[in-house]
Amino acid sequence: MNTEASVPPTGALAGLKVVDLTRILGGPYCTQILGDHGADVIKIEPPAGDDTRTWGPPHNKDGLAAYYEGANRNKRGIVLDLQQPAAREMLLALLEDADVMIENFKSGTLEKWGLGYEAVLKKRFPRLVHCVISGYGADGPFGGRPGYDAAVQAICGLMSVNGEKGGEPLRIGVPVVDVATGLYATIGILMALRERDRSGLGQSVDCALFDCGMSLLHPYLANFFQNGKEPTRIGNAHPNIVPYDSFRTGKGQLYMTVGNDGQFRKLCAVIGCEALVDDPRFRTNGDRSVNRAALNPLIEAALAKHEAAAIAETLVTSGVPAAPILGLREVLEMPHTRHREMVVEMGDYRGVGSPVKLSRTKATYRRRPPSLGEHTQEVLAGATARRRES
Repeated sequence: MNTEASVPPTGALAGLKVVDLTRILGGPYCTQILGDHGADVIKIEPPAGDDTRTWGPPHNKDGLAAYYEGANRNKRGIVLDLQQPAAREMLLALLEDADVMIENFKSGTLEKWGLGYEAVLKKRFPRLVHCVISGYGADGPFGGRPGYDAAVQAICGLMSVNGEKGGEPLRIGVPVVDVATGLYATIGILMALRERDRSGLGQSVDCALFDCGMSLLHPYLANFFQNGKEPTRIGNAHPNIVPYDSFRTGKGQLYMTVGNDGQFRKLCAVIGCEALVDDPRFRTNGDRSVNRAALNPLIEAALAKHEAAAIAETLVTSGVPAAPILGLREVLEMPHTRHREMVVEMGDYRGVGSPVKLSRTKATYRRRPPSLGEHTQEVLAGATARRRES
């Protein structure tokens, strides 16, 4: 299957070579970002392939899971069985002109293969930026343990603050820890590359799911540092701001983020509840936060005669942040989604566009997610030729 598109490999990261040894989500999400912005990403998979190739249904017409497709475009895919010495030698050949290597093997795996960063890669390839994604890091009480998004959501405290009031802890519906770790890995790699411009040396970037999960706990940890109180689950509400919650309307659900007293006055004017502005229970955000149980039903009663999408538009144009709560089909059908180029289409492939919009060096979409080993011959032939020339 030919995945090549007629788009040249331009972008902010054009000329950057990335050797991607990752699987599942955090690492592939990172390398897709790099690939979207021009990097030459070589995805190395074992003979059985990345596990997510089969994480379906749904699958495309070639049997490839949508889960894999969502994080693996703009990559050349090859197969190497790194348990074999010859494959490890080929990996070293690929690293000779690589800028970045990213991996998420179990701690100690590279060392077992004689490819540890400190002992081997750092000395042999001093300009290489090495990034390792792990569950909990290589050392410490949990060092070396495998990490999975939902389990890390549980142990780092994210699930404890997510759920309905009085309900059980809930996993956040998207794999937020994996995605955040991919983002942090991208940031770390770019930081290391920027520093390499000054020093001429690479370094290792350490991104653990546990650390990244904890970093997402704002403002809950900030509040806890201040007051020492365990937060309670409050559903869609905000722990510090009121009204900042979902509300039923006459048709559909509305979410409002009323961040200051001026916006609260505007809200009350739009929905015909001007008397609430002078009610001593609701004059300031602090008052409203303490008395949210009394305020929210009054707001919801006023919204009963409105339709969510229409009142959201009125509120926004009046200076009150609000939005209807939409399903995925509605999101994809919105003209603004197309305007922001957030849907990528290459043949029968569709994916989410890059949210990073650079004014001169735009993201490009050049390759569909590769079939298993699709570019093995092409990539390895090039590496072998370069080794012979040197």
